Amino acid sequence: MGKATGFLEYARVTPGECDALERIKNWDEFSVPLSEEKLREQSARCMDCGTPFCHVGRVLSGMAAGCPLHNLIPEWNDMVFKDNWEVALKRLHKTNNFPEFTSRVCPAPCEGSCTVGMNGQPVAIRSIEKAIVDKGFEMGWIKPEPPLARTGKKVAVVGSGPAGMACAAQLNKAGHTVTVYERADRIGGLLTYGIPNMKLDKKKVQRRVDLLAAEGVEFVTGTEVGRDISADELKAGYDAVVLCGGSTKGRDLQIEGRELSGIYQAMEFLTLNTKSLLDSDLKDGEYLSAAGKDVVVIGGGDTGTDCVGTSLRHGCKSVIQLEIMPQAPATRQPNNPWPEFPKVLKVDYGQVEAKAVYHEDPRRYLVSTKGFVGDGNGHVKELRTVKIEWARNEEGRVVPREVPGSEEVIPAQLVLLALGFTGPEDTAASQFGVERDERTNVKAEYGVHTTNVEGVFAAGDMRRGQSLIVWAISEGRQAAREVDRYLMGSSNLP
Repeated sequence: MGKATGFLEYARVTPGECDALERIKNWDEFSVPLSEEKLREQSARCMDCGTPFCHVGRVLSGMAAGCPLHNLIPEWNDMVFKDNWEVALKRLHKTNNFPEFTSRVCPAPCEGSCTVGMNGQPVAIRSIEKAIVDKGFEMGWIKPEPPLARTGKKVAVVGSGPAGMACAAQLNKAGHTVTVYERADRIGGLLTYGIPNMKLDKKKVQRRVDLLAAEGVEFVTGTEVGRDISADELKAGYDAVVLCGGSTKGRDLQIEGRELSGIYQAMEFLTLNTKSLLDSDLKDGEYLSAAGKDVVVIGGGDTGTDCVGTSLRHGCKSVIQLEIMPQAPATRQPNNPWPEFPKVLKVDYGQVEAKAVYHEDPRRYLVSTKGFVGDGNGHVKELRTVKIEWARNEEGRVVPREVPGSEEVIPAQLVLLALGFTGPEDTAASQFGVERDERTNVKAEYGVHTTNVEGVFAAGDMRRGQSLIVWAISEGRQAAREVDRYLMGSSNLP
């Protein structure tokens, strides 16, 4: 490394943020970039650790440890330290098609497995990654690179989220003619409609889509495979098909009062908001507004946080986030050792903003919702909740138990269910006749990605279930390599 003792000399510093009370007045990204000098210091903290776990990308204790894309993190950190930004960008793009996305919305398992983090604060990997790709666009280094020759083979990619886009990008590099089918009116899948604009500016998504189009990838929007175009038509018209749809069936909460209006899946709330924002700057009113309402978000995680941040920007009266699990510890526990992903308390942007407005963290832990209560006109007005504790039952399984006397009524005119997802939708998978696993995901071996149907492959959340953007991109790349091998007999794709 350029400075072997950098991790001893410099403390971890991450980009600043715009004032919380100011930024909730708009939908803009709010990170304040570090200076290049500060970035050089942060890259100098990457130590010559011999065996970097940051780019291992393994599943330990059910969570990603290190980067599933196997990003060459020490190499591009060294290049930033040496002020060789263009080479850093080349090393970054070698393993990651879309660093402008991952550096904004990935939870950075790389940092959780950073060697410096064993006895201190990890290297600010995600911040450096973001600076590299942003500088690449600013300097004009990122340009369309269409293939020099075409193979004559045609591939259809179903779904334009991170897995589908990565798969299409790689197959196009190999010279195949690629068409991406997307049922929404815009390309990007979760990147466009599942993540709010303040976390990922949609202009940045469209910028990458435009680059891929200039390289020869064809995008078809407003077309749902299985309805607007059949599986048989795709199999007849293409040499291979890759299923890259998402895991989009939201987990529901079937309790008393669920039929009341005012209770929505979180993704419906977020999708309609972003579509209206892009279509009309929210002037068309075609979204679920939290303005003036008591909002309750049931479920934690990134989706719950996005609901909190979006509700605040609407001008909600109040917002509460209910979690059935206990609050995570402030530091790693003995049963969560390095290099596992650190299961520690995370205060994300939505909680920071809610605290700035209401002077307290919106999250309430160990709370179970018992039922919804209506206002007499068919609309929700409040929730009935109870505190729970986790204990072992007679079979030795840890189960929730209600705490007597802990019942509470919480006012709510808008309830958002952020409880995760149960699997992909059935339409396309059923028409293709692909086998499904017990979670209804498409059966396809990891790293091989072939289904039981000849010429049909699967990758991303549709194959592995709800997961991280880095896993989606990784699977899209792997599937592309296997499709290339299937079509050509061998593959030079990474």
